[in-house]
Amino acid sequence: MDIKYFTKKILIKTNIYQEEIMTRPYLGNPKYTIEVLQKYGFVFQKRFGQNFLIDEHVLEKIIESSGITKDDFILEIGPGIGTMTQYLAEAAREVAAVEIDSSLIPILKDTLKDWDNVSVINNDILKTDIKKIADEKNGGKPVKVVANLPYYITTPIIMGLFEKNVPVDSITVMVQKEVADRMQVGPGTKDYGALSLAVQYYAKPEIVANVPPNCFMPRPKVGSAVIKLTRYEKPPVDVKDEGLMFRLIRASFNQRRKTLVNGIRNSGDFSLSKEEIEDVFNRCDLPLNIRGEALTLEQFAMLANCIYDEKN
Repeated sequence: MDIKYFTKKILIKTNIYQEEIMTRPYLGNPKYTIEVLQKYGFVFQKRFGQNFLIDEHVLEKIIESSGITKDDFILEIGPGIGTMTQYLAEAAREVAAVEIDSSLIPILKDTLKDWDNVSVINNDILKTDIKKIADEKNGGKPVKVVANLPYYITTPIIMGLFEKNVPVDSITVMVQKEVADRMQVGPGTKDYGALSLAVQYYAKPEIVANVPPNCFMPRPKVGSAVIKLTRYEKPPVDVKDEGLMFRLIRASFNQRRKTLVNGIRNSGDFSLSKEEIEDVFNRCDLPLNIRGEALTLEQFAMLANCIYDEKN
């Protein structure tokens, strides 16, 4: 066989290899991120809290800890230029990415053109009907949420997913480390508060990675963490009125330095006299000088049920 034959075979194999390389996720490499940003003259919008991931190991860790399979439908919040979206599209059956910044839509069309299992929705996630997306794209079955969340709006997004009864299997998100710590701590610590209890009522939290600022472009001023929230099929406590329990929790932490008895009296949400409140505490076997930060989720549920019985 002549040399032209072998040369042709090598060229064909090389082209196939290059094609395969380009259809793999590549934006985790900062070189390609910079190329894309320069190509489109993209300017970071501070109001959207944009910090793009540029570390392949962190991206792989997020995908791994999410437990994504080829059967899964993924909702991504804030895809940016599509860095994590590429990894999600490789791992999942289908991805819907919701992006609020309209200037990123042309970039996403470019960076995601090699994946036909991704749809991009230009909308505010807080105004997006996620249940409708789950019904249309996943037959109403629970979706997995994965996101590198803007730090300024982390809590409203996560609590919105839980409180609106969106069909969610798990939420794996990059958040500010301080917020991740607050989500998983227990009573008696300075970080324990209303967010800790709300998250732990709906899901089991687990911090799966701590991420330093140099893994982002531009670099945030604080450390970050990846936290996975696995939704409970049924909350870990039985409570007769969820709304009442969460009002009780808010009253407890709105005046953190006061006893819980005084917090309940001052909140104006419960219409109970001092004697009635003290009677409820005695029935729950709780000391009258206890503060909310010392109560477990189980104790808050018990106290809420006692208040419910007192009022009904």
